[in-house]
Amino acid sequence: MNIRSKLTLTAAVSLAGLMSFVLGAEHPAPSVGADAALAKLKEGNARFATSKMSSSKPTAAKRDETAQGQHPFAIILGCADSRTAPEIVFDQNIGDLFVIRTAGNLVDDHGLGSIEYAVEHLGVRLIVVMGHSRCGAVAAAVAGDSAPGHVQALVRDIQPAVKAVKGQSGDATELAVAANARLMADEIRTKVELGDLAKEVKIVPAVYDLATGKVEWPKE
Repeated sequence: MNIRSKLTLTAAVSLAGLMSFVLGAEHPAPSVGADAALAKLKEGNARFATSKMSSSKPTAAKRDETAQGQHPFAIILGCADSRTAPEIVFDQNIGDLFVIRTAGNLVDDHGLGSIEYAVEHLGVRLIVVMGHSRCGAVAAAVAGDSAPGHVQALVRDIQPAVKAVKGQSGDATELAVAANARLMADEIRTKVELGDLAKEVKIVPAVYDLATGKVEWPKE
């Protein structure tokens, strides 16, 4: 095989991989509705917060089941904090949640693209933005508007939440954590491109308490 043939073959393989991603090779089953998905998350968190040990998970069986495709029922935009893994907090197994994590649970173009993919090609209809108590990224933004290195980008993008709660009574960091979750939910709502599917999607902010294990939801 000459060099030109090899390059043509490589390009064809790359294109096939891209089309598989864009078109969605999983052929997802009908999605779980947003309200039903939210109920599942609340039930799972209740189990986690009230149990001394996690419920048994059939990991091998679930791995086999999900090896050829995924059908998550919720998207979680969460913080990268090692204590806030959504699969554990919501007592779910592999393949159940589509998770995006950054320090401060911030959303950028990569996150928006990931959300659009999960909604359009995996059938997800619930998006949860989950902040958490004692968030280091938020605390850094509360402490000041500058930080070293790339941490500055986190501090910069959390500043709107800090300003939104300035002057309110209560712990400044915890107030900003809740405000940041709300603002990120609003940003997703404004920027994500879902077409006709947008009317089926629910976007909900939430705050996870590190001490109690409970997720607090907005009052309806």
